[in-house]
Amino acid sequence: MKASDVMTRDVITVRRETSVTNAIRLMLDNNVSGLPVLDNGKVIGILTEGDLLRRSETGTERHRPRWLEILMGPGRMAGEYVRSHGRKVEEIMTTDLVSVAGDTPLDEVVGLMERRRIKRVPVIEGEVLVGVVSRLDLLRALLCAIEAQHSEHRGDDDIREQIMAELANAAWVPRDGPRSR
Repeated sequence: MKASDVMTRDVITVRRETSVTNAIRLMLDNNVSGLPVLDNGKVIGILTEGDLLRRSETGTERHRPRWLEILMGPGRMAGEYVRSHGRKVEEIMTTDLVSVAGDTPLDEVVGLMERRRIKRVPVIEGEVLVGVVSRLDLLRALLCAIEAQHSEHRGDDDIREQIMAELANAAWVPRDGPRSR
């Protein structure tokens, strides 16, 4: 399977100048946990629930000891302040964007999501957003695959043959095959 086989094609997006309030409304109204951010049709970032966790309005912004603030430097402290108080999407979105092409094999997409600890990956062709692969999309694909396997009406001989073939390919099985008792 490829990314294009499982991706959501009708993607809800926002622009960099969209207010945080409107972006949150879009996320809640459409039951999505992330929104690609577009500028002139090009994906420039993504706004996720994670970007909205540490906010001054809820009292969840980071509070660090003064000595750590000195070590971190004013630049990093200013960046954290903007993220926790920002009013526009561009001020708080994730810009370290990870994306894939539609023909990217699904195992590569999943590996990327695991390594980067992300929950969704924009699918881009050229510079155009064509979809998003999210964990929910992967669950839908898994359910379809399981249901397709169960709907196949196979006899005992077919199942036994498949098991023997899988055992023969396993490294731990002796060359002469599994032993019967």
